[in-house]
Amino acid sequence: MEAIEISRRVWDRLLAIRDGASCACCGSFSAPERAALQVYGPIARRDLGPITVAQVGQSLDGRIATASGDARDVSGPDGLAHLHRLRALVDGVVIGVRTALHDNPRLTVRLCDGSNPARIVIDPRGRLPDDAPVLTNCGARRIIVQAVDRPRPAGVEVLRLTADDGRLDPRQILEGLRGMGIGHLLIEGGGLTITGFLEAGLLDLLQVSVAPLIIGSGPQGLTTRTEVQTLSQAYRPQTRIFGLGSDIVFDCALGAQAIAAQEPVHRQGHSAAC
Repeated sequence: MEAIEISRRVWDRLLAIRDGASCACCGSFSAPERAALQVYGPIARRDLGPITVAQVGQSLDGRIATASGDARDVSGPDGLAHLHRLRALVDGVVIGVRTALHDNPRLTVRLCDGSNPARIVIDPRGRLPDDAPVLTNCGARRIIVQAVDRPRPAGVEVLRLTADDGRLDPRQILEGLRGMGIGHLLIEGGGLTITGFLEAGLLDLLQVSVAPLIIGSGPQGLTTRTEVQTLSQAYRPQTRIFGLGSDIVFDCALGAQAIAAQEPVHRQGHSAAC
């Protein structure tokens, strides 16, 4: 396991990578700084095309909240900062309506420098109230994915899709958002939303942040609808492990693009000018 350090120059480099002005492979960095570039660099890159990454923060026993629904402090302070960094490096953040209703998230970038991503809520039946915190105008795009003909306030965009048994197809959601100019996506929650994209084969990268606490009961992070009968059927992604300080992150490459994004852009010995 490698410990990461987000120094000022590392974060400046990552923002430059996001803007297409630099790379993660060149320059003189300490081992913890280099580990940070390995964690965030593949997400910041834009040269390989759009990427879809999911992040889930959970306890040692795989819970994302208590039985009563308290999820506020599942991730430690470093795990929460990690989530905000991911938000700053993508173009849009996706959550399901249950998460929007229960957690009242803002989906903004507050714990690091960077721009707020587009805030996207999957709301098939149009349950999200118009005054929900996630729809507050902070200058970022606000998008509702729904299957009903419900008007939304001025400035809130609607992606209208057809539901199947009350569910929206993750592939249609992804294609629709890409058609709206949203490239890099972070699927942030909840667990059912992440699992839907996972089972549809649409995730390039999955990051599981584990905090050192045992909850004992409550909702689990990832629960697939398709049961695995033998371990040979289980997902076995290429995984790297990093220490965030208060949390540990398992960085799981699920697709060829995520693996390719880990490779250096330049040949060894390239000038550090970038």
